[in-house]
Amino acid sequence: MATRILVLNGVNLGRLGRREVGVYGAASHAELVHHLVETGYGLGIDVEVRQTDSEAELVGWLHEAADFGWPVVLNPGAWSHYSIAVADAAREVAHLVEVHISNIYAREDFRRHSVISAQAEGVIVGLGLGGYDLALTHLAAALDTPAG
Repeated sequence: MATRILVLNGVNLGRLGRREVGVYGAASHAELVHHLVETGYGLGIDVEVRQTDSEAELVGWLHEAADFGWPVVLNPGAWSHYSIAVADAAREVAHLVEVHISNIYAREDFRRHSVISAQAEGVIVGLGLGGYDLALTHLAAALDTPAG
């Protein structure tokens, strides 16, 4: 069985392709899910993509990942900027990469700080949906190392 990696998308990301297309692109969340599952297959990993607009549900998924030892690619959306609950849950995940589709440093001032970043082993911003591919590639490689 292939190693499982969770891709967890937070608030408003279910509206990809409809919300701020100039910022987030025209691909829908369903298209992103299909692409990431296929990318995982190519890397020899089982990718499961989830999206929620419920902070409590996201925290529960992070706890689940911690309990099962699953690596996580996390795009918490707006929760990045203020959710201590998500940050605390992210701290428990052994391998976590934070992803932001847009360049948060080129946007509004409040978006320039993430309370999640200190919990992540890496942060990818501003590379569009391709940031997810980089995160999966990194985690797949990290899992193949003796230390991973």
